[in-house]
Amino acid sequence: MANNNEEPRVLAIILGGGKGTRLYPLTKERSKPAVPFGGKYRIVDIPISNCINSGYKKIYLLTQFNSASLHLHIINSYNFDRFSRGFVEILAAEQTLEHSGWYEGTADAVRKNMAHFRVQHPTHYIILSGDQLYRMDLKKFMEQHLASGSDITIAAKAVNRADATGFGIMKVDDNNQITAFMEKPAKDLNIDDWKIPAASRDENLPADLEYLASMGIYIFNADAMEEMLDNKENDFGKEIIPEAIKTKKVSSYIFNGYWEDIGTIKSFYDATLDLTNPIPKFNFYDEDKPIYTHMRNLPPSKINNATLQNSLASEGCVITNSRIEHSVIGVRSIINEGCDLDGVIMMGADYYENECEREANKKNGVPNVGIGKGCKINRAIIDKNAKIGDNCCINVNGRKYEDGDHGLFYSSDGIIIIKKSAQIPSGTVI
Repeated sequence: MANNNEEPRVLAIILGGGKGTRLYPLTKERSKPAVPFGGKYRIVDIPISNCINSGYKKIYLLTQFNSASLHLHIINSYNFDRFSRGFVEILAAEQTLEHSGWYEGTADAVRKNMAHFRVQHPTHYIILSGDQLYRMDLKKFMEQHLASGSDITIAAKAVNRADATGFGIMKVDDNNQITAFMEKPAKDLNIDDWKIPAASRDENLPADLEYLASMGIYIFNADAMEEMLDNKENDFGKEIIPEAIKTKKVSSYIFNGYWEDIGTIKSFYDATLDLTNPIPKFNFYDEDKPIYTHMRNLPPSKINNATLQNSLASEGCVITNSRIEHSVIGVRSIINEGCDLDGVIMMGADYYENECEREANKKNGVPNVGIGKGCKINRAIIDKNAKIGDNCCINVNGRKYEDGDHGLFYSSDGIIIIKKSAQIPSGTVI
């Protein structure tokens, strides 16, 4: 433990999540943190940037599913100079003499990597989720934790009664100390005595936000972490935190900023398209607290007589004589003439095709990477490297599809997802 006059030695641990089934098929070939977001970023860039902007540059990322693209992104994006001693390191599930299985939960993932963490001699751990959209000053979070004298502090978001059913809810006293924890209370359960005490309420908090929900973001004193993981319990939210409340001082840190779990197709789609609004809920345009990502050295986007309204276009795109509205266009996207896109997330491409490749495509009857001529596409996610032929119509005829896999595409909540590297023949109607 650091003394009161010593700066805490903080390790940040980002939990990469499980198989990401709720984000399938975006997670078919990549881990959840590696899913492209906002045209040029990956989801994992959000928590990593929050750490860097808060001065915490020793960052571990725990993952075990489809981690190849995540490894590549981290290597290409986060290289600290030797003087900062900072790093972003991926720890995938591995077999050792002590552990032979996969991560069995959030706490188990941390437990199985404690040998890697101890060599850094941390005084504190910050545990973060890899699939949330928010900007938090983690240094303020740490300052409150230290001032409170707590063993553990949990970041909390105020929610209304209807939303409380989807979260772990905390009961706090007038000093923000957590006295009880309840996982996803049923709608008909009376939890009036779990409301935020008047002494802990922010005066700017809307009146209907009466309960505190765990954000899955924690600060642990190092000795408290060691003690709480010295058992067989595998999950922080369901097991470790409720048990810690019985024996440790556990406090809440109420966060009033924008926070969104983007772990489902609909929440991912809605949060991404919100970026196109004149004043989005999440602000990428903050020079003091930037969101970092892979520096690609791409050329500027070329807009040839096209109309873009309330849309984002990333670097290296070529958009020709098309109308694009309320859409996010990813890096290296090629959109040919006569297209009409509305409510589309186009993740772009990992490469440009050369002349020989385009000739081979033509010979084999395969579309080029990008969107061909005369396509109309609404309410859709087009994953990376997709090839969409000429005169295709996607989600414009009002037809409803059951959620699930439909061969050429996937449907979820009325959103059509064109899979990574898919080939959609010219004239296809979906």
